[in-house]
Amino acid sequence: MTPINGIHHLAIMTADVKKQIEFFSDVLGMKLTALYWMHNVEGCFHAFMELSPSCSVAFVFSPAVKDIPVEFGVSHAGNPIKPCSAGVMQHLAFNVDTDEELHAMRDRIRAKGVRVLGPLDHGFCKSIYFGGPENLVLEVSTSEAAINAEAWIDPEVVGLCGISSEELARYKNPPAFAPARSPVAQPPAGTGTPEYTQMDPGFGGAFDLPDDFVTRELSESTPPVKIASVA
Repeated sequence: MTPINGIHHLAIMTADVKKQIEFFSDVLGMKLTALYWMHNVEGCFHAFMELSPSCSVAFVFSPAVKDIPVEFGVSHAGNPIKPCSAGVMQHLAFNVDTDEELHAMRDRIRAKGVRVLGPLDHGFCKSIYFGGPENLVLEVSTSEAAINAEAWIDPEVVGLCGISSEELARYKNPPAFAPARSPVAQPPAGTGTPEYTQMDPGFGGAFDLPDDFVTRELSESTPPVKIASVA
């Protein structure tokens, strides 16, 4: 079974999608690849900024966002060493492949008038730090090689996290999974495992619908712009 091998997209809420598109395009050089009404979500639209053909930063716009207060330490960390509420994005780090590319990105960002800290050498990666629109905490990093778990998993921190030696071995090498049958039956709600929270009643019930019905009736795969076929 093919494992998860990357991030397809990370979605960030925005009150000003044009400002985010401008920053990520002009300052960071990402291409806008999608901008459309969000499927099954009235009043919202989606923007996708390409990192690679299979990886994007996405923005979700809703007119209600402008009325939701920003509170540092709750809704935002404010900088990469400050805490915020559990489950909230603390910072977003992008990847480049070499030191030269990291330095070039530093220079590009500064040339657009944005202040940059770094590079800092963290041992397994080097990073630069800067801010984005709507108080985003952003980073660009590069690593010469994959992280060596033997060097970078600190036994003291393992103990502070309450991780046993058996659990650590499993975390470092998750066992392969092969279901006895497919599809696996939907687990019941309310058992204490993670769920989509604060769902509208109509949408929350969708999790109990048959998978083929969800795919057939709730999907919307037609792009907003019809492209003429090439003969």
